[in-house]
Amino acid sequence: MVAVKNADVDRFVANSDPACPIILVFGPDSGLVHERTKTLIAAAVDDPHDPFALARIDGDALADEPERLVEEAHTVPLFGGRRAVWVKAGGRNFTASVERVLASPPGRDCRIVIEAGDLKRNAPLRALCERAANAAALPCYADGARDLGRLIDEEMREGGLSIAPDARAALTALIGGDRGTSRSELRKLALYAHGKRGIELDDVLAVVADASALAQDGIIDAAFAGKMQDIEASIAKAQSTGVAPGPLISAAIRQAAVLHRLRLTIDQGRSIGDVVEGAGPAIHFSRKRLVQTALSLWSAKRLERLIGQLGDTALEVRQRASLAYPIAHRALLSIASSARRKD
Repeated sequence: MVAVKNADVDRFVANSDPACPIILVFGPDSGLVHERTKTLIAAAVDDPHDPFALARIDGDALADEPERLVEEAHTVPLFGGRRAVWVKAGGRNFTASVERVLASPPGRDCRIVIEAGDLKRNAPLRALCERAANAAALPCYADGARDLGRLIDEEMREGGLSIAPDARAALTALIGGDRGTSRSELRKLALYAHGKRGIELDDVLAVVADASALAQDGIIDAAFAGKMQDIEASIAKAQSTGVAPGPLISAAIRQAAVLHRLRLTIDQGRSIGDVVEGAGPAIHFSRKRLVQTALSLWSAKRLERLIGQLGDTALEVRQRASLAYPIAHRALLSIASSARRKD
C-alpha cells in the first residue's frame, strides 16, 4: 500500500519510487495536481513533446476501452528510450482499466500518471491505487503558509526580485487555494515589477487579483471605525473601479456579524487585542488596527440592531437599482457616524 502522506508528496515527486510505476495524482487543488503531474511526466521521458514517448489518454475513453491502458503501457517506443502514459480523468469510471494494468504493470522504462480531481477516500480509483503495492496515490491539498512562502521565494528568485516583509505578508494572505492561480498571480506581479529592485506592498495591492476584495474591506473597516473622512474617497474609488454596491452592503452585514461575535467574547472578559489576534478566520494584518478600533466603539446590542438595518438596506439596493450607489453610500456614512455615538 502506497498512500503517500501530504507532507511527503513533494519528496516523492522529486524522487519517485520505481517500484510504483503507476501514480495517481488527485485532490481539490487542481493547479497543484496538474503541476505535479507535469513534473512526474517530465522526469519519466526524455522529451514530453515526443508523441512516441508520451501517450495522452482521456479517462472517459478508457471506460469504453479498458484494455487500451495495458496496451499503451507495454508499447515499445519507435526509437527506443523511456515512455510515459498520461491519463486525464473525466467523469466516467475507468477503474477496470487500471485494475488490468496493475495486474500487468509496465516495465521500469515506462510510467503511468493519472491526473484526477478531488476523490473521496472511498472513491474506487483512489481506493484501488492506495491498496496496490505497485501504485502510489498522491493527494494535493491547498498550499499552507510555509508552501506559499516557498512558492513566493521560487518565483521571486526566477524574476531576480526581492520582496519587502509587509508585501510578503499581504501576498501570502491574497494567494493560495489553487497552485496554478497562485503562480499566475506571482508571475503577473513579477512582470509588473520588472526593472525594479524589489516588490513593495503597493505593488501587491495594485496587481494581485484579490486586492479588490482587500480594498472593499478597507471601506467597510473605515466605516465601522468611524473614519468619516476616509469614506468619501474610498467609495468614489470603488465605484470607478467597478465594485458593485450590493457586495459592499453584503460585506458590511458580514462584518457587523463578525464584530458582534467578537464583541460578545470581549464582554466575557477577554481583551480586544487577544480577541482580534485569535479570531477565526484570521483577520488580515492590514485590517487589525481598524477592527480593534471598531470593537472599542460598538456594543453587541448596537451591532445586532445594525445587522437588521443593513438587511433592509440590502433589499432597498436590489429594489432600486438606479439609486443603488447613493443608497450604499448613505448607509456606509451612517455606519461611520453611528460608530462615534454611544447610544
